[in-house]
Amino acid sequence: MVRPALDGPGIRLRAAELLALREDIPARSRHRPATRRPGALPARPAGAGMDLREIRAFAEGDDARRIDPAATARTGAPHIRSFHEDRDDTLLLIADFRPSMLWGTGTALRSVHAARLLAKRGWQAAARGASLAAISVDATGLALVPSGAGAMQMSRISQMLAGRHDQALRDQALHDRAQAVQGEAPTLAEALIRATRLAPPGGEVLVATGPDGIEAVDEPALARLARRRRVRVALALDPVDRAPPSRALPIHAGPLSRFARLRPLDPALLSQRLRVLNVGLEMLADDAG
Repeated sequence: MVRPALDGPGIRLRAAELLALREDIPARSRHRPATRRPGALPARPAGAGMDLREIRAFAEGDDARRIDPAATARTGAPHIRSFHEDRDDTLLLIADFRPSMLWGTGTALRSVHAARLLAKRGWQAAARGASLAAISVDATGLALVPSGAGAMQMSRISQMLAGRHDQALRDQALHDRAQAVQGEAPTLAEALIRATRLAPPGGEVLVATGPDGIEAVDEPALARLARRRRVRVALALDPVDRAPPSRALPIHAGPLSRFARLRPLDPALLSQRLRVLNVGLEMLADDAG
């Protein structure tokens, strides 16, 4: 059980609130498409199919294997072929419940904001008949819900997110994992590597984490995931991230203590890093997601 002090709104994540987000989806969008199989939709974006879409100038990030020799020789500049394809409409949700997400100064913890965003996007995808899967990562490991479709699948995902969030809160409150995971705590890269097996080529992946959630060690796995998938990172922001106190604050680490001033988050550097990896970035301030 979660301690009573942690059982308040915005701190504890309840499956019921994630299930209730279904009501935010317009009723007219709750239909299943007429497709060959559940979760499959014809898509417009260019892909790696057989039907030629266009021949265009080579751009950074393009696959060099698609260079068109004739157009390149004719123009004197590299050109590539791009193709249409039918893509599976799939969405993989990745929730970061590691310690850096389990705090907040506003209406809810970062982790709660992140889970709410994932649930909203999940319900939107379920309404159009997409296939859904989910991964959570916390200080003790990974949990996942394999691919499925429909309201029952979103119910399973909601239960998993709420249960793993409760576990993360318990571990944080009891400080039991301090020794158990010292040097062994899972990284986001482990979830991203698992995601390459869950999300098919052409699918979509949404990673909900915090401003410091994407580390340099995660970038190779993120780049591999984004090679044939549409990947976006959603940052769950706390009011302190956007408008920190102007005064210096004390920082304690064992017997050591110092004063430091916090600076407002500048997402430009992270956005640039992700753009190189072909990954999109969006900001989630408070409950605006």
